[in-house]
Amino acid sequence: MSFKAVSAAVTRTLWTRGHGIPPLARSPKVNRLSTTCSLLTVRKQGGEPHEQSCSDDSDGANGDVQVSSEPPHRCETGEEKRAAGPAGVPGVKKRPNASTAAPVNKTSYLWARYNDTKRLVHDLIPPGACNLLNSSTIYANNEVDLSEVDIYGFDYDYTLAMYSNALNIMIFNKARSFLIEHFKYPEGLRKYDYIPNFTVRGLHYDIQKGLLMKIDAFHYIQPGTVYRGLSPVSDEEVLQLFGGTYHVPLQQDSGFYGKGPKVKQFMDIFSIPEMTLLASANDFFITNGIDYDPVHLFKDISEAIGMVHLKGYMYKWVMEDLDKFILRGEETDAVLHRLVKHGKKMFLITNSPFSFVDKGMTYMVGKNWRDFFDVVIVQAEKPHFFTDCIKPFRRLDANGDLMWEKITSLDKGQIYKQGNLFDFLRLTGWRGSRVLYFGDHLYSDLADLMLRHGWRTAAIVPELEPETNVTNRDPESKRVFEEWQIEREELKVMTKNVFNPQFGSIFRTCHNPTYFSRRLSRFSDVYMASISCLLNYDLDYTFYPRRTPLQHEAPLWMDQLCTGCTKTPFLAEMSQIR
Repeated sequence: MSFKAVSAAVTRTLWTRGHGIPPLARSPKVNRLSTTCSLLTVRKQGGEPHEQSCSDDSDGANGDVQVSSEPPHRCETGEEKRAAGPAGVPGVKKRPNASTAAPVNKTSYLWARYNDTKRLVHDLIPPGACNLLNSSTIYANNEVDLSEVDIYGFDYDYTLAMYSNALNIMIFNKARSFLIEHFKYPEGLRKYDYIPNFTVRGLHYDIQKGLLMKIDAFHYIQPGTVYRGLSPVSDEEVLQLFGGTYHVPLQQDSGFYGKGPKVKQFMDIFSIPEMTLLASANDFFITNGIDYDPVHLFKDISEAIGMVHLKGYMYKWVMEDLDKFILRGEETDAVLHRLVKHGKKMFLITNSPFSFVDKGMTYMVGKNWRDFFDVVIVQAEKPHFFTDCIKPFRRLDANGDLMWEKITSLDKGQIYKQGNLFDFLRLTGWRGSRVLYFGDHLYSDLADLMLRHGWRTAAIVPELEPETNVTNRDPESKRVFEEWQIEREELKVMTKNVFNPQFGSIFRTCHNPTYFSRRLSRFSDVYMASISCLLNYDLDYTFYPRRTPLQHEAPLWMDQLCTGCTKTPFLAEMSQIR
């Protein structure tokens, strides 16, 4: 939107008088706003100052609507605007307490301000603006100049290899079987199937209370997003359970890496089936009136999910049906070819075993996939790989068997296991902002690299694609964003339902960023839906984070300009704000 249009909207909002304007009916069709600009002294080029009224539908002090046959005058950006001074003296600002107008009805004034703000929002973000969202965009939390990046590093799972939802179903079903067969849980659990899209990544789980919930960046629980089993918990009960507040104290929260002791944060994409199984098992015991210990349940399910990975079931499923489970392999191939073409060095650090990685990379890139990478490290045991300085590297032979010799260099074409980042840095010399590492797990992949080692980090957030596309194509969500006149509480509920009916977007609570979102901006320089987004940018491109105003800086929104202020800013002063 042009500054000219913004200026006109600001003018209408700041100089609304609102005499006798009743509250507008709360209907989606309400978009005609009754606004009035006060008299302005406008100095035309080469002419004398004169007063002109800027109005849409002007209403007099008696509340009657004044209809003019002349077309309404619009304040142009290029015109000098000055408030008319006392006794018509040009250039002298007329203070509100010098007005001789009848006192403003506060209720009408507030409703006029409310409706003008709606109009301003509609002008700034028209419904069609949603079509500009692009899921292939890379979003910057920090300035990153790709021309300075010589080395690109990658995680494997959910970074180079993207998986279909079918894998979540398999993990859920196998872990459910482990609960019944290994931990002797009731057979009735088998009636619970995996529920797609029940949970979202980044949720917190209160281990002792058995509650799954979404927490914002300031440690507050978002009302309406607390679940016991598969059923929502009322806001009143949440307040009772947490001592009359939605706030979760820092000492009770999930800790820096999200691991407890009382609250666990689920940051891994692989945790989606784990959360769904937790909700299903809780629901089973509650609905059947069976007494159980939520702490035991949490530990048993964590172990059952771990057995799926440790016993190799997930690796076996994927390797047996690559077409079913691996998505977008051609995009991974395109990214690697492009980076090699531009002379970039690349490395791979993953917790997955070599046989699994080899099978998947051969499927996506070809049997010579190792030629792309200068260093390949498997079973790295992240995040300990980034913090441990003792565990040595081991080399694997062509069959994947461990070799015994001491590692004095990391050579291209070889496969290494375990090791630690400190030896990696010593042997490669790859340090600082020359390195950009891509991963999906904010803690295990990115946190230590950014905080301890100064690498550039890139978060892979597959949820970006549906969350940006949902406002682009989905008719229901399009209606949500078109109907700005709906009350705020109703809009919050509808917006939440657009993304996920139980918990909403992974990036926002009602108005604050989520805990996940705060960690995303803290531990990643840039983030994107998949590594294929790199294909849309030159490799000397610089990513700049969007400059957003701090709370004390000049903002755009009118409620921040004037709410709580006893003095309304003058148009001449406001015209200097950019």
